[in-house]
Amino acid sequence: MSDDAVIVPATEADLPALAELAGLIWRQHYPGIISSKQIEYMLARMYSLETLRDEMRSQQIQFYRLLVMGRFSGFASLGPTVRPDEIKLHKLYLLPELHGRGLGSLLLQHCEKVALQLAARRLVLAVNKQNALAVAAYDRNGFKIYESVVSNIGDGFVMDDFLMAKDLAPTNNVV
Repeated sequence: MSDDAVIVPATEADLPALAELAGLIWRQHYPGIISSKQIEYMLARMYSLETLRDEMRSQQIQFYRLLVMGRFSGFASLGPTVRPDEIKLHKLYLLPELHGRGLGSLLLQHCEKVALQLAARRLVLAVNKQNALAVAAYDRNGFKIYESVVSNIGDGFVMDDFLMAKDLAPTNNVV
């Protein structure tokens, strides 16, 4: 892990760059896991500025940018679920050339801290079953598979995911 990595909250002004970075990462990482048509469909659906703004404004989803030596290199987002003690990690992406350096774990640990600050006792996520690198990374970071799901997302596409969770240890800080 590098001392040159910092995590900062994203604002609405950062959303165009975030959408651009998502496209770059997805088009490098997901071929072989899902089709090119599904990649483009999901990018258009999940990373339109309208969708991202709605997540930020209406769904209480918080976004964080990972800067490595000042370069926007990854991001994460998390927000509430229907359970008051649970937070969902919606997105966590890192440029493929930076994999294996502990930066994804750094971003994940940041999200765990945010979840604890929001009084969550559990952090949950969905990850494509064929995304072996991500499944292994989440497992290394203490997440366990608790369910297997297939969700229809339209246009003949599905998300074939593992649902994973990690119980968060409450802090010993007295408030």
